Amino acid sequence: MTDAQSGENPPPDDSVTPDSLLHTGSEGEVSPEDLVLASGRDLTPENLAWAQRKLAEEGPGAIDKLLP
Repeated sequence: MTDAQSGENPPPDDSVTPDSLLHTGSEGEVSPEDLVLASGRDLTPENLAWAQRKLAEEGPGAIDKLLP
């Protein structure tokens, strides 16, 4: 959903982001690439294999453990 669809405007750079605009993405499909990038790692075959194993074990909620 875009900001226009949600009826909220994005905050200016110096303000706090409203909770309704914050999300980790685990409520939708999470790809191995998403998990690798959320972990701060480079997209390498080894890291993608790690992410695939982690998603197989923990499901999409695995990304929530990596994000603040």
